[in-house]
Amino acid sequence: MHYDLIIRHGICVFAWGEASADLGIKNGRIESLSVAAGDTADHVIDAKGLHVLPGMIDAHVHLRDPGDPEVESVATGTKAAALGGITTVLDMPNTAPPITSSAALAAKRRTIAEKSFVDMGQYVGATRENTPELARLELESGVCAIKVFAGSSTGDLMIEDDAGIEAVLRSGHRRVAFHSEDEYRLQERRPQFEVGQDYVNHMHWRDAETAFRGTRRIVALSRKTGRPVHILHTSTSEELAYLKEHRDVATVEVLVNHLTQYAPECYERLGGLAVMNPPIRDKQHHDASWEAVRDGRVDVVSSDHAPHSLEAKCRPWLQCASGLTGVQTILPLMLDHVNAGRLSLSRLTDVMSSGPARVYGVPDKGRIAVGYDADFSLVDMRRKRTITNDWIATPVGWSPFDGVTVTGWPTATIVRGHVVMQDDEIREGPKGRLVHFLP
Repeated sequence: MHYDLIIRHGICVFAWGEASADLGIKNGRIESLSVAAGDTADHVIDAKGLHVLPGMIDAHVHLRDPGDPEVESVATGTKAAALGGITTVLDMPNTAPPITSSAALAAKRRTIAEKSFVDMGQYVGATRENTPELARLELESGVCAIKVFAGSSTGDLMIEDDAGIEAVLRSGHRRVAFHSEDEYRLQERRPQFEVGQDYVNHMHWRDAETAFRGTRRIVALSRKTGRPVHILHTSTSEELAYLKEHRDVATVEVLVNHLTQYAPECYERLGGLAVMNPPIRDKQHHDASWEAVRDGRVDVVSSDHAPHSLEAKCRPWLQCASGLTGVQTILPLMLDHVNAGRLSLSRLTDVMSSGPARVYGVPDKGRIAVGYDADFSLVDMRRKRTITNDWIATPVGWSPFDGVTVTGWPTATIVRGHVVMQDDEIREGPKGRLVHFLP
């Protein structure tokens, strides 16, 4: 039989475990898990010594498009994703202008079709004005979820009150994603802090109770309305303990930064390059996040890739921008955690592939199985590399992990059978498409 692509001799990470397999790909789909020795293909990859993972999904990125291409764009952000072994990204709506309408979604779809190197889904931002339309907007092509900023936002994208959140939850039926910091507590605490104080104060202002209070309110409203919710970038031991008792209505995301960095060390070493929302916290919360990853409470691990210029990041605290680059470095960092024994490779594929597909309702991604999209992240678990700023494709050109040496590295990124990246080189032009989500 003739295929478009054959991947031979790789150690494939299936839903049921690891096994050596020869994969046959045709028309962008997985056609066979047992290609015969005599079968041929237009392109053959010898994956001997490599692990073949189902395509890695970064379910939380900010590609700033439309906005400022000197900071990020669909083209540069998805190229960064491909270089980092990511086959699919889900992009947040707080762009300029924001993605809150059918017209904005249509414009974004055109950009994705023309410029994306990997497959993409798009969040729709909830506003007070568009709340009645959310039930319709969430069903538009390529929409992964409604996103609510219940804290840490400005302008129309902020919905911080219970009545406003409940109205959103009553408009539609799909799972709603939340930034759940409590805006009222943030504003109450703001007068305690001054511009120019140490960056570590970021975690004191946006303390654990700020996050926990927001999450408790959202889960209560989820139960009241019967609408499932997804708590983004869960960052506290309190939230994780609480959400353990609410698995029937709430799914959980944790960020790679909260698994890799902790305070006060990160602020002392990185200054403004460690500032993000919710903040990187102390070791107690870091350890609680790992416990939740290991025992299955965490559904998704993402990067919250949110680039800003170095100038914006290096301003004094309270004036510096919040957000870090991360889509290109998340997989190398998580592979390093696998090699360090913090989680298994199977658990990694759960939280970065099958988990996001399950949470967001993606029927044809998330596992290596016949009929699924031929999305693969090939990785060398033995390769040691040092992350450096000159490798970062995002235009701002910096990473909080510059100089960090990891063991485990992506060697190829395959999107629906297209070999987009191989051996640190982009091999194909923009071939990304909109992700298909269940209605």
